[in-house]
Amino acid sequence: MSSPVVDLGGSEAGARGQLKDGLPPGGLEALEKFCVEQHSWCELRKILTETRSFQNQMVPKPPHEFQFVRKNDPEGTHSHRVYFLAMSTESRENSLFYAEIPKRINKQALLFLSWKPLLLHFHSQDYGEYYREDELLRERKRIGTQGIMTYDLHRSSGTFLFQAGGSIYTVRDGGPHGFTNQPLRPMKVETSCPNIRMDPKLCPVDPTWFCFVHSCDIWIGNLETGEERRLTFAHKGLPNLRDDPKSAGVASFLLQEEFDRYTGYWWCPVAEEVPGGSQMLRILYEENDESDVEVINVTSPLLESRLTESFRYPRAGTGNPKSTLKMSEVVVSADGKVVSVVDKRLVLPMDVLFPGIEYITRAGWTSDGRFAWVLLLNRAQTQQQLVLLPPPLFIPVDTPADVCPDPGSVTPFIIYQESTDIWINTHDILHFLSQKQDDEISVIVASEVHTGFRHLYRVTARLQGSWSQANGEGGATAGDFLCPVKEQVALTWGDWEVLGRHGSNITVDEERGLLFFQGTRDSPLEHHLYVTSWLWPVEPSRITKPGYSHTCRVSQLMDIYVSRFSNETTPPCVHLFRLNMEEREPEHLQGEFWASLMEYPVCPPDYIPPELFSFKSRSGHTLHGMLYRPHNLQPGKQHPVVVFIYGGPQVQLVNRRFKGLKHMRLYTLASLGYCVVIVDNRGSCHRGLAFESALKHRMGQVEIEDQVEGLEFLSSRYSFLDMERVAIHGWSYGGFLSLMGLLQRPDIFKVAVAGAPVTMWTHYDTGYTERYMGLPELHQECYQLGSIALQAHRFPSQPGRLLLLHGVLDENVHFTHTNMLLSLLVRAGKPYHLQLYPQERHSIRLPESGEHYELHLLYYLQENLGSRTATCLMAS
Repeated sequence: MSSPVVDLGGSEAGARGQLKDGLPPGGLEALEKFCVEQHSWCELRKILTETRSFQNQMVPKPPHEFQFVRKNDPEGTHSHRVYFLAMSTESRENSLFYAEIPKRINKQALLFLSWKPLLLHFHSQDYGEYYREDELLRERKRIGTQGIMTYDLHRSSGTFLFQAGGSIYTVRDGGPHGFTNQPLRPMKVETSCPNIRMDPKLCPVDPTWFCFVHSCDIWIGNLETGEERRLTFAHKGLPNLRDDPKSAGVASFLLQEEFDRYTGYWWCPVAEEVPGGSQMLRILYEENDESDVEVINVTSPLLESRLTESFRYPRAGTGNPKSTLKMSEVVVSADGKVVSVVDKRLVLPMDVLFPGIEYITRAGWTSDGRFAWVLLLNRAQTQQQLVLLPPPLFIPVDTPADVCPDPGSVTPFIIYQESTDIWINTHDILHFLSQKQDDEISVIVASEVHTGFRHLYRVTARLQGSWSQANGEGGATAGDFLCPVKEQVALTWGDWEVLGRHGSNITVDEERGLLFFQGTRDSPLEHHLYVTSWLWPVEPSRITKPGYSHTCRVSQLMDIYVSRFSNETTPPCVHLFRLNMEEREPEHLQGEFWASLMEYPVCPPDYIPPELFSFKSRSGHTLHGMLYRPHNLQPGKQHPVVVFIYGGPQVQLVNRRFKGLKHMRLYTLASLGYCVVIVDNRGSCHRGLAFESALKHRMGQVEIEDQVEGLEFLSSRYSFLDMERVAIHGWSYGGFLSLMGLLQRPDIFKVAVAGAPVTMWTHYDTGYTERYMGLPELHQECYQLGSIALQAHRFPSQPGRLLLLHGVLDENVHFTHTNMLLSLLVRAGKPYHLQLYPQERHSIRLPESGEHYELHLLYYLQENLGSRTATCLMAS
């Protein structure tokens, strides 16, 4: 299909071509109102079932989590084996698969690589059991599937390690054992631990050793000998959460939810030899003390096995977890036994070394193991530091507090720092280059603070530090440990951004001087893979095909990459491409199509994709939108309109990706006769920091203006939008804005359907709320203007205009938000409808709950907006 991208705000000729279409002789006054057919609940359920069947024809579940291993077999016919997670047609669980990549192909034909199961008839033995930690992690990662969530692979040995259900499993393929041609039976790693083990990771030095987290502490184990040892003792295992505030190796709720960090420990990639044939392994880890964090209780009316759940939840303006970094040094013998364990802390507390720092957003090691590194962020999220920590900076934890050993010449090094008056968006881009001189280090970083768009910079810093101030009372000052920057070179530039979240990262080929990254250089609606030089500034070269949005993974040797791509008319495909290993010039490097891992099914002939549009708003920004036309569009008739909204930071709804899966309910609405409109207002992502910063201290104050302007723009072009019958619907931040739409523009929005809305910003978490709104005590008016519950008296007094939906177990936007609003609506005598989901958290996961939610949405819109009865009531 050709792409239905429509520029509705361009040239005069283009505008003339989009003016009111199909108007009858009497103009707007003569237009008839199209009424949605009134279906019973059972009839709507049948329609949903048919839609799901239609959906399943179009959208397979694409593979993900790719890992490439080169086979190094001169006589063999395959160059690589690629591993990935996917679902087979016979299972609802994610499992491990692989495909063989041939050395040669027939370029005249499409080669489809078959998926081969790595695991023999695998599913978790605990399938269906409830594991609270696993469920909550899936919530934080927004993963709706069961089975294997992720896996660790040690390439040279062929060792795999993964968690499924409540257990840890291992299997070997490749390495000295050779590659299998038959599915392997994974070995369940036995344990003495009574509870679920999380976050297993192989030791990069010796893959017989691995670590995991059990009951909020780090343990080490050996896959061959069965040796198992607890390394940290932060958590006491007490029954009352209030009495047991510490954890080790675990990212807190706040860091997972708002900073996308899901681990709290990091293996050193280098071991230190110890006399007698032993070696010392190092593990950097985070210890959290949540004594100052409020405990909230979430009560379920149905699930008797967990009537009440308790969580640590830092509300805006209240105490955060106190985080520090520690190090575990483990000496292990050649025969797979733990010889000794030394737990170490920093020579001085974190708040003394780095005053004003609140969050540890990222951490790890340089590849030579010489330094641990950490990214630190202040509470306002306006200042960030990249710090190197030499291992000698850590001392045994049992060193008396009143004894401050002289660290000599060993200091931390702040090699890069940045600040802004807006906020700093956390991302995953950071790459340390090989160190050429002992007193210098070079790193590739990404920053938005210099140009307002996230771009790449090569920074070289001289490693110079001083203890002159840090040992004094009051801690370090701004200049302590700050290294002079020898060179800072911009590697990318322009009014577009380098992508650095949700799996997008950079790949650096140090030998050839190449740097691969994903970005929006061609369009904010398309994601592409680009290549440039990290040695000097050159124009990036796009590698992927235009007209689509791509998610790519480049192999470790940078000789092949995989792309999952789609656009609004094309369901997802997954293709493999070769990269020319001899090419050193970025402008000449292109990907050569090699084989397909997944082809898209042909869209059914009656599938109608949404149309993209853009317009120049009164704010001066170009805004992008998406329109689903009613399938039964008739000349001279006006159709009810549903605005689907998110509108908050870090999300983009309008882009060139296939919408046939995630937004299928919007297709269903269009099939019933509704117009569906989506607009990415100011504050949404991939448009630069200035575009996002419209929400600074103003959440809820600018978004509806952009949404209404988008509606007015479309209605000035198309006569089939009935501006007298408009509903607004969204979830989470979109639920918040749905309520704001009904509050601020009840003349436009006749119905609001709000799912899991934030109604009081003082009751949402610190990391998110303070980033955009500041501290409550400093910005009381902003918080009041953005809090729905405080404005309950302003809601309409007509029944059938407000529907609230919420999962009772929601541990992110607690049901308290809806409860507060309901209480104040009752006090103000305002009508509302409420739909609760007793077994759901912030996202709806259970299929039966998802079906009920969609049914309730369709029925409510039908009865209060689209049907003939609703239309007559509104007219009267």
